[in-house]
Amino acid sequence: MAGIQADGEEVLPQPKESRDSMTSPLILIKTLMREPQAFARFASGIKLRRYQQGVMESVFHSVLNERGLSFVVMFPRQSGKNELQAHLEVFLMALLSQETSELIKVTPTKDPQAKTGMHRFEKVARKNIMVKYLWQKDGNNAYKVGQSRLTFLSAATGSNIVGATASGLLEVDEAQQVSIEKYDRDIAPMSASTCATHVFWGTAWTSTTLLARELRAAEEAEKKDGIRRVFRLTAEDVVKEVEAYQKHVEEKVARFGRTHPMVRTQYYSEEVDGEGGMFPTERQALMKGHSTPSDLQPNSLYALLLDVAGEDEGVRGIDGSMSMANPSRDATALTLVEIRLDGEDGKALPVYLPVKRWQWIGANHVSLQTTIRDIAVAWKVRVLVVDATGVGAGLASFLDRALPGRVTPFTFNSTSKSALGWEFLAIVDSGRWQEPVFAELPGDEQVRYQNEFFAQLSACQYEVSNDTKRTMKWSVPDSARHPVSGEPLHDDWVTSAALSAVLEKMDFRSAGAAFVVEAPDPLRDMDGKF
Repeated sequence: MAGIQADGEEVLPQPKESRDSMTSPLILIKTLMREPQAFARFASGIKLRRYQQGVMESVFHSVLNERGLSFVVMFPRQSGKNELQAHLEVFLMALLSQETSELIKVTPTKDPQAKTGMHRFEKVARKNIMVKYLWQKDGNNAYKVGQSRLTFLSAATGSNIVGATASGLLEVDEAQQVSIEKYDRDIAPMSASTCATHVFWGTAWTSTTLLARELRAAEEAEKKDGIRRVFRLTAEDVVKEVEAYQKHVEEKVARFGRTHPMVRTQYYSEEVDGEGGMFPTERQALMKGHSTPSDLQPNSLYALLLDVAGEDEGVRGIDGSMSMANPSRDATALTLVEIRLDGEDGKALPVYLPVKRWQWIGANHVSLQTTIRDIAVAWKVRVLVVDATGVGAGLASFLDRALPGRVTPFTFNSTSKSALGWEFLAIVDSGRWQEPVFAELPGDEQVRYQNEFFAQLSACQYEVSNDTKRTMKWSVPDSARHPVSGEPLHDDWVTSAALSAVLEKMDFRSAGAAFVVEAPDPLRDMDGKF
């Protein structure tokens, strides 16, 4: 019977009739060397999917005929891209084993990416009946099969890879994470004097990555000669061959939302803007609910989200640090949210419904301590998330003593703020932040606060990096002004709302105080290991 690998590929036993029909080992070898998919099927016991076969066939013909073509391969996550790489590498090593040939694979980092690639190659080589007794390790980062050699190199900043030559194949894995400057200076020259075939593997990210540049070049080359160079698949393409993949994608869309950058890039091969407005009109529309805020309900679950400004109302920088350069800019903002846990199976994701907002400008933290404590007690909140950065640490400490077991401090820095931003987008894009509908009463404080919140959302800007960390910087620029009043716009309401992402790691289904559980990390979901 056939088996299933971890990545979903079908593992086939070698059919007896196929072995019997190939009476000569020479005929068998010649057949397998002419047909990459037959090589994978009968030498490795793997039946490649149709979309994998197309890539392998195209690269094979380019290498065999020394065409020196450049291919771009973009597969959705968990659809067999990495396994395809290993089978392609083993096949080409066997194909070129009778002649001196250099194959080079470049990854963004040595550890874990290059090491992971080497492990995959070894795993396939050990199982392949054609090379299992022929392959050997050559130094710390290379392998040999006969006269062909495959070398793994790192494109990390500071890596010394100048001087290597690729004569048969030059691969760049996770090309969206490799610096264009590094590629042009150190990697591209590796095939300057050869007809090496290039393959850029990766996942969509921004339009300014190396992968995006090579994608444009490959598309233009396709138009000129009609030879397919781009293999850009979406989740729908994979589902046509792997029905079970549908459930995996649906779970990701439910958690992050279809418009979340992680879903768009990793599952639908759609590029995202590297910078711009963080909350465009379409995203804000997802945040508008249909219910009216209610008074305290006995069986409801509540949390408070506190963004703390300095007593002189300092400004939080784009990296999360505090500055007093603009004393009129920021305010302490507190948002009360009701947490709804719909679904009987215990697996439904929480929905956050803002109930009430409070704001203090230039308030003394000593007086705020008692006020916020009283609010928490009055609303019977389960959790109070407090910005404990800088001067906020003292307020967080007092509240923790006043409300034992209910306070969760959060410290801002460039890394934590980036992660908070990604997770908040997951909440928003999955429709789980639902603003209430207020009656339009003149001078109503809650209406004014909500309008300020949406004005801040409209002004909030982001910028993402193209490196392996994919850090996102986000804030309301200092120059931002309210579209109606012309007053400087703050980011206190946006930051307060974003602290809801801290609640994502808590279990509210048990009685008593909430406790932290291991929840999926959106940055880990975007770490390039796909």
